Amino acid sequence: MVESARRPGGRPSKEEAARLGESILDGARAAFGRKGIANVSLEEIASSLGVSKHTIYRRYPGMAALLDAVVARDIGHFRQALATAADVAGDPLDAARRISRSYVAFGASSDYAAFYLSLSAEAAVVPALRERLAAWSATALEPLTAAIAAAQAAGALRPGDPLPVRDALVDLLEGVNNRVRLAAGETPDVEALFETRWQVFLAAMAMPATSSARPSLAP
Repeated sequence: MVESARRPGGRPSKEEAARLGESILDGARAAFGRKGIANVSLEEIASSLGVSKHTIYRRYPGMAALLDAVVARDIGHFRQALATAADVAGDPLDAARRISRSYVAFGASSDYAAFYLSLSAEAAVVPALRERLAAWSATALEPLTAAIAAAQAAGALRPGDPLPVRDALVDLLEGVNNRVRLAAGETPDVEALFETRWQVFLAAMAMPATSSARPSLAP
């Protein structure tokens, strides 16, 4: 439940307001992950947090605005994770590899999966939400797109439009995430799953001289 402490005069401090804002986004995200966007109301989210619905309405005029805020925060966290992975000395192809590994670490988490699998399922049948999801994805993947373009410019990856190359890589990385999300019993060896798919990517997209210098695909 959200703390309701107030300073004298009844107005929350900046710190209290910030904590409340984070709690609202956390509560909304959890509810979306459990029930889907269409099956959740602002009243339900407010009740779960122990606040009035007007507390949420003062910040977000409706469900679309609240969803945008939840996704915007996640995109910020995701981009920061990718940027941190990129901010290490090394050649452009190594940077693309580190960013890709960070993508897997972020995407395989159960917290991330519950929300985004629910969001993707709903987007599959709601065209307007599908368009928003595509725009969100493009923004989130900008660091990976930039890394692919840099590796192409350095002659490490085949030249051309970086977007299809990025999308092919993302498809491979999502394969790792799905293996982890749907695993029964022991957690799979994520590093081995990632390395196999990275080698598949190199076999398809690396320039011949670069590809021959890389380890062969694991059996």
